[in-house]
Amino acid sequence: MATVGTLTSTPLPDPMANPEFDGVNAIGSSSMLEKISFDPLKHLNFIPPSMVYSMEDLGYTKSRGVSPIGVSEPFSLFSAEAIQQMRKEVLSGEVFAKWKYSSELAQCQLRGYAADCAPFIYDAWKNPETLGIISNIAGVDLVPAMDFEIGHVNLAVYSEEEKNKALNELIEQANRATDENRTWEDDDPVVDWHTDSYPFVCVTMLSDCTGMVGGETALRRGDGEVVKVRGPQMGYAVILQGRYIEHQALRALGGTERISMVTSFRPRASLTKDDTVLTTVRPISDLGELYLQFAEYRFDMLQDRFRHANKLMRDRQRARRPFDTAQLKQFIREQIEFLEHMDTEIVEDDKVVKGKFDKSHLISEHLVLER
Repeated sequence: MATVGTLTSTPLPDPMANPEFDGVNAIGSSSMLEKISFDPLKHLNFIPPSMVYSMEDLGYTKSRGVSPIGVSEPFSLFSAEAIQQMRKEVLSGEVFAKWKYSSELAQCQLRGYAADCAPFIYDAWKNPETLGIISNIAGVDLVPAMDFEIGHVNLAVYSEEEKNKALNELIEQANRATDENRTWEDDDPVVDWHTDSYPFVCVTMLSDCTGMVGGETALRRGDGEVVKVRGPQMGYAVILQGRYIEHQALRALGGTERISMVTSFRPRASLTKDDTVLTTVRPISDLGELYLQFAEYRFDMLQDRFRHANKLMRDRQRARRPFDTAQLKQFIREQIEFLEHMDTEIVEDDKVVKGKFDKSHLISEHLVLER
């Protein structure tokens, strides 16, 4: 059994101690809020993370992935007004009616809705100020992976009875462990072990986590050890290079809801490698929209790469340098592999089982065997 540690730094300030968070609507509220447009001066409340951990800190080589950065500590990103408006858009009847999915990894997910019916959320994640913050922390210039992946929501709702029962069970197990002179930690996941489909994710908390226990993200280090990163509080976020780090979201107890928003990112530069897969998103997506956007941005990358290759060839010719046949053949081979990878990821519609995943999103051998 892998050991479990915790990545720690200075204590987080309590966002709910900030009076501007008073009155943030609870799930199911019928109050009507005025529609507002995203304004980075009003709606970003950025405070840099107290610590950012490199891939090497997590036991990986610095060449793994698209950035040397692995994960950040939680940091303040959005204001209370921004969170309130995001909740209003996410919890609308239209989103639940059209964009709700469930899977083996999570029971309730809202996806693909932002461009269609959540203009505030869409603009927030497309804004250059927001992208600058995310990119600076991630150590690489990032853009949203595609519109379909803006504002993905994982949602869990509990009754007071369910909340109290889970807390009592937690206390009983902890007391039993103490009586038996052994350590014990709650490790039940909300989202099970996986790697992400896209290079980076930014996880933002939309719920009041005051009084909750747990909610960390468990990361599997390169040496197999499991470490935990604290979950963000309301308005706070965590950035993770999740394509290359196996992780799971642990449950949070003591609340009646937990709503987290996950926006996926990829490098802006077309010449940077793109290891995006559709493994964890294909079974919980409108395939027509997902495949269209996947092909669109990948074809744009190819166009940029072809233009760059043409420029290099012309520049060499003008400089009266010999033609580099080996370099051209290597470039062609890389683009063939790029297209072959696309062909692998675009699976025929009738072969995709909704909510069911294969094992390719797992890295650890024992997890693959368990599946």
